[in-house]
Amino acid sequence: MARRGKKKGRPVSGWVVLDKPVGMGSTEAVSKIKWLFQAEKAGHAGTLDPLASGMLPIALGEATKTVLYVQDGAKIYRFTVAWGEERSTDDLEGPVTNSSDRRPAEAEVRALLPKYTGIIMQTPPQFSAIKIAGERAYDLARDGETVDIPAREIEIGRLDLVEHSGERSVFEVECGKGTYVRSLARDMGRDLGCFGHIAELRRVEVEPFTADDFVTVAELEAARFGGNGENSDEAEAPVDFSAIDALLVDTAVALDCLPQVAVSDDAATRIRLGNPVIIRGRDAPVEAEEACATARGKLIAIGAIEQGMFKPKRVFAG
Repeated sequence: MARRGKKKGRPVSGWVVLDKPVGMGSTEAVSKIKWLFQAEKAGHAGTLDPLASGMLPIALGEATKTVLYVQDGAKIYRFTVAWGEERSTDDLEGPVTNSSDRRPAEAEVRALLPKYTGIIMQTPPQFSAIKIAGERAYDLARDGETVDIPAREIEIGRLDLVEHSGERSVFEVECGKGTYVRSLARDMGRDLGCFGHIAELRRVEVEPFTADDFVTVAELEAARFGGNGENSDEAEAPVDFSAIDALLVDTAVALDCLPQVAVSDDAATRIRLGNPVIIRGRDAPVEAEEACATARGKLIAIGAIEQGMFKPKRVFAG
């Protein structure tokens, strides 16, 4: 008897800018979205802890080729620090490891902010995905080991104090790739002599996406199943994906950071075959290590512009 192959899914492409709820892991979120869209391929652009909520960009199909550009984008977080306790995980999940009766004054907190703005050195949390001798730091930490994680350079564009009540402070931070907000809470607590940990964390923006792009699991389920519920019998008729597909953000949006080159249909065909093409037009870039080519507003390829020619490196399916 011939073995039946697994269903591969649909060749659907684009970004789902998910408003991830608290309690859902990033891997779980990707699996849920992939299932809702019945997509062939899916991946996310930056882990968001289960205890955190907010923006988790999920790439489907050809959009997975643009994940690195979103991962490199600036991010904005709104977070609450509870003063008086430091925890093993630097958030609510872990047990208390240090405590203090001291609480910082608002002026003290504001005076500390410049120290954490600009290019700074930061030590990731013990419970993080950093690899130490080939093992994840969180795996070692769960086994009771204290690991020496080297500090690394990060960039914080701004750090604002939004609210302060004595027991807690609410901040908003705009930061670059590799920043751990939990480490900010830990380090500020130590500097203030009162300890601290993350009580709430929400990612509100991942460049180039904004809150206008947000979509919830409930909205996706409603678009996918309408009023029938996810347990409806779909074997009776073909599934209509038009409503849920309409919630996708176009793949090309992830490449807004790159120079854009518009090419003709003939040039697009050559590019898709892996061939370089001559770039024409008064506004065409002369040189660029990375640029993206489009035809009729549709993404064709990522490549380099050298000596007046676009040379494709990564081609997108039509």
